[in-house]
Amino acid sequence: MTDPVSVPFLDAANGRTPAHTPVWFMRQAGRSLPEYKGVRGEGSILHAIKQPETAAEITMQPVRRYGVDAAVLYSDIVVPPHAVGFGIDVAPGTGPVAEQPLRSVADLERLRPLEVDDVSYVVETVKLLVEELPASVPLLAFAGAPFTVGSYLIEGRPSKDYRYTKAMMYTEPALFHQVMDRLATSAVTFIDAQLTAGAGAFQLFDSWAGSLSLTDYRKFVLPHSTRVFAELRVRHPEAPCIHFGIGCDHLLPAMYGAMPTVGPRVLGLDWRTPISDARARLGDDLVVQGNLDPSLVLAGTDAALAGTEQVLESNRRADGSQHAGHVFNLGHGVHQHSDPDVLQAVVDRVHTATSLPNESVSDTVGRPDGV
Repeated sequence: MTDPVSVPFLDAANGRTPAHTPVWFMRQAGRSLPEYKGVRGEGSILHAIKQPETAAEITMQPVRRYGVDAAVLYSDIVVPPHAVGFGIDVAPGTGPVAEQPLRSVADLERLRPLEVDDVSYVVETVKLLVEELPASVPLLAFAGAPFTVGSYLIEGRPSKDYRYTKAMMYTEPALFHQVMDRLATSAVTFIDAQLTAGAGAFQLFDSWAGSLSLTDYRKFVLPHSTRVFAELRVRHPEAPCIHFGIGCDHLLPAMYGAMPTVGPRVLGLDWRTPISDARARLGDDLVVQGNLDPSLVLAGTDAALAGTEQVLESNRRADGSQHAGHVFNLGHGVHQHSDPDVLQAVVDRVHTATSLPNESVSDTVGRPDGV
């Protein structure tokens, strides 16, 4: 009988003591890596995502380079609406763009239910990665939350004021909830397909939920995000779930409440909320992900390491030890102009500063298959 493999990410996500604080970075597989540019090719990111071998290679690149503790699937939150033919693409330098935004009931016809066959290339990528990744490094599935994906479809492009989205919420609430309901179903199907193919955890990105008041979030968004988490918990009860948004300090209790109370759940924090503050508000057993300011990576190694130490300090218990329930990450995605050497220094610092002697790690940690 072989000894179980330590899987730091899964240990931390479950609130167990990991061998070291696990690290991964949102957007770690992407434009900041020179090797990415060598295989990415021309055209839309959605074209590269449709090539399983290319997408798998890009997903693996940061695992090989940095020694991170989780791989995040190379994909995009608009893959589901693109796959069903809504008419949305990712324009270089701009982001998701829809020439015909969703502004009426008639436009809902272009947002048909997602089927697994629509994203067969994503499923194939996951299967390739499950075979290639080390047992200690799980693959993270993800999807965009209904509100964030919906805002791109309704606005037609990235927005600073979400004028059309908020107008629909207040002037056509029934239509807005129909959009959210369809996108919630799509998110469940998309994540379920990835987890069924072998991914070990998932993150729901509600990147732009911070643009809403708490009242509007509870009324228009929370029910739909709650349904996504609830249905996935039934289908995959052991898979850790992560809920993340930007500028969501005022929404954190509601976002945390959207996740099931049974099973592993992780609250993602941007760089504005100290970990200690989140636990003071939501409980000492809160498992968190984050939350180094991505701009400090751009400022160089010294600034990034100083910020890293602040994050680790915010995660300390009263006795000075590191809280087991912490997945180190940035407070948003890796900027395309980030220096990989700076990110490497951050990974090394976290691993070195938090590593425990073998005998200090719980005998129950990890799973032999790493998923």
